[in-house]
Amino acid sequence: MRTLTSERTTHPVLIFWIIAGWVGFFILPWYGIEEFFSFEWLVDGYPFDEDYAPAGFLIAQGEKLWLAPMILALVAPLAALGRLKTDPLYAKILIGAGALGFGWMILQGFAIGIRGWNFEWAAALYGDLGDRQFGMGYGALICASAFLFIFTQGIAARGAINGDVFVVSSIGGVIVIVSAFVFFPIAKMLTAAFITEDGGYSLGVFASKFFDDRLWGLGCLSGGRCGVALNSLFLAILVGFITTALGLVFALVVTRSGFRYKKLLRALTVLPIITPPFVIGLALILLFGLSGSVTVFFADAFGIQPTRWLYGLPGILIAQTLAFTPIAFLVLIGVVEGVSPSMEEAAQTLRASKWQVFKTVSLPLMRPGLANAFLLGFIESMADFGNPLVLGGNFDVLSTEIFFAIVGAQYDQGKAAVLAMVLLCFTLAAFYAQRFWLGKKSYTTVSGKGDSGVHPHMPRALSIPVLALAMLWAAFTGIVYLMIFYGSVVELWGVNNTLTFKHYVTAFSFRLEEGGIRWSGAAWDSFWTTLKIAAIAAPLTAVVGLITAYLLTRQTFAGKNAFEFGTMLSFAIPGTVIGVSYILAFNVPPIEITGTGIILVVSFIFRNMPVGVRAGIASMSQLDKSLDESSLTLGANSWQTFRRIILPLLRPAILAALVYSFVRAMTAISAVIFLVSAEYDMATSYIIGRVENNDYGLAIAYSTTLIFVMLSVVLTMQLIIGRTKIGRRMSQSRTNV
Repeated sequence: MRTLTSERTTHPVLIFWIIAGWVGFFILPWYGIEEFFSFEWLVDGYPFDEDYAPAGFLIAQGEKLWLAPMILALVAPLAALGRLKTDPLYAKILIGAGALGFGWMILQGFAIGIRGWNFEWAAALYGDLGDRQFGMGYGALICASAFLFIFTQGIAARGAINGDVFVVSSIGGVIVIVSAFVFFPIAKMLTAAFITEDGGYSLGVFASKFFDDRLWGLGCLSGGRCGVALNSLFLAILVGFITTALGLVFALVVTRSGFRYKKLLRALTVLPIITPPFVIGLALILLFGLSGSVTVFFADAFGIQPTRWLYGLPGILIAQTLAFTPIAFLVLIGVVEGVSPSMEEAAQTLRASKWQVFKTVSLPLMRPGLANAFLLGFIESMADFGNPLVLGGNFDVLSTEIFFAIVGAQYDQGKAAVLAMVLLCFTLAAFYAQRFWLGKKSYTTVSGKGDSGVHPHMPRALSIPVLALAMLWAAFTGIVYLMIFYGSVVELWGVNNTLTFKHYVTAFSFRLEEGGIRWSGAAWDSFWTTLKIAAIAAPLTAVVGLITAYLLTRQTFAGKNAFEFGTMLSFAIPGTVIGVSYILAFNVPPIEITGTGIILVVSFIFRNMPVGVRAGIASMSQLDKSLDESSLTLGANSWQTFRRIILPLLRPAILAALVYSFVRAMTAISAVIFLVSAEYDMATSYIIGRVENNDYGLAIAYSTTLIFVMLSVVLTMQLIIGRTKIGRRMSQSRTNV
């Protein structure tokens, strides 16, 4: 009995977080330092320098006294250490201490700003502070985490989710980080749309910007220009329909035809994922611009005066269709293959023709895939920044207007917030339209019963145009990518086509010196920064995504639907909106990370997290819950079960999340363009800068290098995933054959 009692009153997890809280408050720098990933502060005035001092040291010197109440929240949990978890006072102490500490951190963080009190009533009540607030540092971050998880342990001790500390803490942690890095920035952006020049709030200011003729104008109907909102909406709808149709064409060719080169078509789907978003626009300029090879050929052959027809809606439409059609194909291939052959065979048995089977059975069952493909094309078009910047001409869209509102001469954060709000409303409306179109009908065709049928081929009347269209589009895509490579090895496209590696040398030259390798190329700084940021963000994205997937698939708790919506919301938010909202939210305390590498890492984590969540849910749905139950029955807790049973079986999902998040971090531009700084310049923003300076050769050479780097990463990961096996079914099936 003594041993059992001592085990119950030791509470090692609680002790860990109590120690972490004290370390964060009394040992580590409380406020943020300029270089988060550097530890030079240890030999640069710590702890006497105010910039690096711990909170306890500051209070001892009579400074930042508003931090003092948190000492009470750090001391209080000590009273719970000698108590049983079943003691009601144990839970009350932890909940009270955690809520006091975490709540006080939030209160003091927002009550005090960079000019003192943020609220006039506080200044009138307490007087001027004579000091300012600074952003959170190591100490504040660890201390906040300690208060949060002390609080969640108290909630678990009250019996929430069967008293499972790991599950309750995971839910609390995910809710806090999603609230801080998704909901808070969006709320900050929405409020910025109402701010006046003197710092007040006014509906009139919002209305004047929201109903601006430049946003909703219909001048294009009378030979002028339409507003940027209507331009973006029209373009996104066109791209959504066209990419969905072409994606379905490719999916039908791969699954419902006897075409021999299906693997080649599948290979084309990898290219846009590993290609920086604006590179296709550059390739189109090389083909159809004023000095493009196709333009020059037709001008010489037929005496036609070259025009700038590519710049505007036609060019953006072609570029986005090329970029996003493979994404639609990736969505539709699984849906088309998932239609049960037995249902199609049953229709044929009832004397239906191939065309009738396709039109009345197969196509209606593909509606979820078609809706998702359209939604992806719509959102990607709305969020696309690179192609409109390169090919936009006089055709303005929301993403570029938001960019120029922030970085242009006007610097109007309110206008950028209004434009971002419109963009967000369009994407959320597309989500609801998709759900309305699908309705509550069931599209399930695969049950637990075996299905050995074979998908019928397309009707001949359909297969001929589908194959022809697929071949034409695949050939066009191949030519575009050949132009990307060719454009990187010519002196000056359209003027001097002499082959040269000058652009690669300029970007990636290096030389050996006594001290080691000197990376002298102009692109190395941004390249290494991009690799470092992507390498940090990728595993964190996978961790957050898989823990969230575990909670959604294996646990039942109140508010689960709202929890899932919150974790998936960032998928519906275009990158441009993320960039603007992060600038508005994290440019000032309490989370002051603008211009640092942290803001890039955080943006990538929460931009790509939904992919990790979806991959984890898909994989965990295939794992029987009896595995978890057996582990728990044998005495393991939820954390041990997750770490030793679930994670080893999720190897493909983990690698998929890692690959996707790493590649997207390497090639992202819409959010990155707002968040980069002189010290943390990413590859895509560097390339955009080269394009703006008309240095197309260097831009394309850098882009080509990124494509090959990403391709090698994807292929390596594919090899690793391909070797993952569960059991010995593969070897047995080969033996039987």
